[in-house]
Amino acid sequence: MALHFQSLAELEALCTHLYIGTDLTQRIEAEKALLELIDSPECLSKCQLLLEQGTTSYAQLLAATCLSKLVSRVSPLPVEQRIDIRNYILNYVASQPKLAPFVIQALIQVIAKITKSGWFEVQKDRFIFREIIADVKTFLQGAMEHCIIGVIILSELTQEMNLVDYSRPSAKHRKIATSFRDTSLKDILVLACSLLKEILAKPVNLQDEDKQNLVMQVLKLVLNCLNFDFIGSSADESADDLCTVQIPTAWRAIFLEPETLDLFFNLYHSLPPLLSQLALSCLVQFASTRRSLFSSPERAKYLGNLIKGVKRILENPQGLSDPGNYHEFCRFLARLKTHYQLGELVMVKEYPEVIRLIANFTITSLQHWEFAPNSVHYLLTLWQRMVASVPFVKSAEPHLLDTYAPEITKAFITSRLDSVAVVVRDNLDDPLDDTTTVFQQLEQLCTVSRCDYEKTCTLLVQLFDQNAQNYQKLLHSASRITVEMAIQEGRLAWLVYLVGTVVGGRLTYTSTDEHDAMDGELSCRVFQLISLMDTGLPQCSNEKIELAILWFLDQFRKTYVGDQLQRTSKVVRLRSDVSRVPEKAWKVVKVYARMSEVLGITDDNHVLETFMTKIVTNLKYWGRCEPVISRTLQFLNDLSVGYILLKKLVKIEAVKFMLKNHTSEHFPFLGISDSYSLSDFRCRTTFYTALTRLLMVDLGEDEDEFENFMLPLTISFETVLQIFNNNFKQEDVKRMLIGLARDLRGIAFALNTKTSYTMLFDWMYPTYLPILQRAIGQWYREPACTTPILKLMAELMQNRSQRLNFDVSSPNGILLFREASKMICTYGNQILSLGSLSKDQIYPMKLKGISICYSALKSALCGNYVSFGVFKLYGDNHFDNVLQAFVKMLLSVSHSDLLQYRKLSQSYYPLLECLTQDHMSFVTSLEPPVLLYVITSISEGLTTLDTVVSSSCCTSLDCIVTYLFKHIAKEGKKSLRCREATQAGQRLLHFMQQNPEVLQQMMSVLMNTIVFEDCRNQWSVSRPLLGLILLNEKYFGELRAGLVNSQPLPKQEVLAQCFRNLMEGVEQNLSVKNRDRFTQNLSVFRRDVAEALRSDGSTEPLDMIS
Repeated sequence: MALHFQSLAELEALCTHLYIGTDLTQRIEAEKALLELIDSPECLSKCQLLLEQGTTSYAQLLAATCLSKLVSRVSPLPVEQRIDIRNYILNYVASQPKLAPFVIQALIQVIAKITKSGWFEVQKDRFIFREIIADVKTFLQGAMEHCIIGVIILSELTQEMNLVDYSRPSAKHRKIATSFRDTSLKDILVLACSLLKEILAKPVNLQDEDKQNLVMQVLKLVLNCLNFDFIGSSADESADDLCTVQIPTAWRAIFLEPETLDLFFNLYHSLPPLLSQLALSCLVQFASTRRSLFSSPERAKYLGNLIKGVKRILENPQGLSDPGNYHEFCRFLARLKTHYQLGELVMVKEYPEVIRLIANFTITSLQHWEFAPNSVHYLLTLWQRMVASVPFVKSAEPHLLDTYAPEITKAFITSRLDSVAVVVRDNLDDPLDDTTTVFQQLEQLCTVSRCDYEKTCTLLVQLFDQNAQNYQKLLHSASRITVEMAIQEGRLAWLVYLVGTVVGGRLTYTSTDEHDAMDGELSCRVFQLISLMDTGLPQCSNEKIELAILWFLDQFRKTYVGDQLQRTSKVVRLRSDVSRVPEKAWKVVKVYARMSEVLGITDDNHVLETFMTKIVTNLKYWGRCEPVISRTLQFLNDLSVGYILLKKLVKIEAVKFMLKNHTSEHFPFLGISDSYSLSDFRCRTTFYTALTRLLMVDLGEDEDEFENFMLPLTISFETVLQIFNNNFKQEDVKRMLIGLARDLRGIAFALNTKTSYTMLFDWMYPTYLPILQRAIGQWYREPACTTPILKLMAELMQNRSQRLNFDVSSPNGILLFREASKMICTYGNQILSLGSLSKDQIYPMKLKGISICYSALKSALCGNYVSFGVFKLYGDNHFDNVLQAFVKMLLSVSHSDLLQYRKLSQSYYPLLECLTQDHMSFVTSLEPPVLLYVITSISEGLTTLDTVVSSSCCTSLDCIVTYLFKHIAKEGKKSLRCREATQAGQRLLHFMQQNPEVLQQMMSVLMNTIVFEDCRNQWSVSRPLLGLILLNEKYFGELRAGLVNSQPLPKQEVLAQCFRNLMEGVEQNLSVKNRDRFTQNLSVFRRDVAEALRSDGSTEPLDMIS
């Protein structure tokens, strides 16, 4: 598409392709043309043409988009031009109020961006861009259409002021936001509330669309005001139940007036659902107001008004039939308990009546499980927090939770059981399939269920017995009715989940001996069900019940079998023996007392046997069901963590069987059949990690035992070797190798001693590692094959627990590195032959593999098991080759991709840190363009929010600066014996002299970080900064002068003194003592500068350098 658009028709064609076109190629071309249009000198005139003569709304939207990008540039347009654009748009929307809503919003966003960027700009002693507030009042006094536009302007401006642009200094954003908060935000809120009072004073005509639109926009404006980030906390929006609104103290009067809350409660009752939902959203924020805004009597009064409003809503619940209103009301209830203590709630006069109404509302909500299921989370949060607070209530007033909490638990249990028949008969989505939501709700219920536990336990026992009997009857009946069977299985699955939940609740609530005995009663039933289900396999099987059983087993493990309970668990042979058990052991014994009578399970050793039998059964019979296998292996993995449990587990027959028979014959999920997807192979790593931990308990130095354990893998590798040599069934070989790589990675992860790791290495080298090398070369285009193999190599390179510190006579460290070098070089060379890849393919096909290679190389360089000087000494090029592969792969990646993909950045930057710490001779030998690329990547990484990356960048920069400083210091003391080092230093010095802006830019970035940003790794930042200052004292002086002169006269001397104090006592060297002194000074400097800049007197932007 041409850059120079000759006519309006061409521009409108561009709009069509961009916004409503279906051809992807044309849309990509249109996006390119849009970028070219923004960069062209004709941009403003073309935007004006589109706005004034465009025939479609999309033409006007394109103009708004171009203007938005134009005014958002880092280097702003001239002040006069921005004023002209703002005034033009204001006049344009005023003259054409009937524009499409999305066009009006896009144009107003341009005004908001201009206002924010120019908030501190002064012309003729006035803040020229703050006049927007006065301009808006003109709109508000006009017709309804203009009033709506005025409200939208205020709403967009408030939202824009609150929006953090992470590409700009955060301190500049905070300064503008704070100034807007202090000068304008309160007035905007008062104005919005007064508009709402005016609207409410007259009868609300629900048919008047303009009136409805005005109310909606004003409520959105209030919500934007209350959602403002008042103190720069950038609250995590995902943590919805923990949000506190940090209302400024200056706003107290608004919140203390009862009319303010009444206004929004009245609006809720007066408005149609779409608008009343917004009123409730505002009330959610009012309920979240910080506690410290009020004194204790004021807080009690404010809470009383909130509770009255809740009572009024629940007494007139018609509006809650709307899902939006219902959801916001549930959030409102949850926020009440988050921000007010139970002791405060019970003191409210209406509390007994309101808690009754809330309980009834919750019960009704749970019974209507299909209505707004995502809102139940907030109701359960309310009850969970209420019940958890009971032990801490000191008030004499009754909290009544003993009455209502069991009713809530009962409603949850019965409603979930009742839902099964509806789901099965009407073929609806089963809530049990959404395990994330189920687990979240069960974890909330576990606390509530332990309140008056006897009632809950009695109900569960009764329901479990009834459903288990019905299920057994169906199993033994001649004609199994499929629908009835599905209903009974679904009910049993829910009951097993619920039993696991209440047993797990013992850890969250004060428990008694009787409660533990009840846990035993419930657990007996589940263990009996396990026995019933497993004896009927494979005919009698149900995935949902199996997943529920695994949940129960895991909850039981955490509560009664964990390492922390081992010292108290004693064998109970007979009921009469219980009295002889030490008092400390009593609680754990109670749960086993009933189980020993019914099942013969007398202690946790027997429970572990049951666990392992169940695990082996699942692995045998559920091989084709990935969810069951995955959850079973996770359970096995959790069991295998902890020395005391491992010692017990290895004595169990089922474990001995697994250690000797881990083949696809006994455990089908280890097979390579086409019926298994390659992603299912991932669980094999978990399996072999757990299995190897069990092997390690008694392995010691027994090489025969290790060889026997590895026999199935040996046979597989020999098969692969034979097939490779005969060139047939290549697909089978690939699948087999993927499985083997995942198996070996699990084994390698668990081998944390030198002896055991050496056994693995001797088993793999030299016979089997070349097979993996060959696979990398052959299937480099298939990440499903290369990723597991590269991850295996990365794991082998990890010197965890010093396991790779081989004997002094062993060459294993060097041999292992040579193999890694070959693999990285093979992969690097092959992957670069793929050429350019599409955006959606570049990470899985290329960048993921590169990040694993970098991770492996970093582990090798930092592992301390290879002396890299040996390679050069003996003419071995493996080290040089892998470094060249590193460079080639790096140059094929853009700087933006390095930072965009987190796994890549978190492997590249720590690797670069290792190279600069120990291999500066390599860094200095890089070609100037490559070195510039590396140093630029450090510069860009310094500003990232990821502290792992920014800290590694600081360390790398410190190593480079220190190397350069030492070279300059030694330059006058040249000697023959260090000629090579001198040449390396000279190359680096020459590069820096050719590119002086490189270090200057990084000094500027670090100074900006220290002075203006929320610096989370101050120590790391301080280390390279001293070297940069000593190397660039002149430029540091310019930076200092620039910052000092940008401030008002009263502050200039204070800042100048801060800079003098920064260098006080700091010498012209980089010794550890001198660095520590500078780091201490820098901490004081940062605090003093922040104090000096805190007031709002500065008129200049806060950037020290663009």
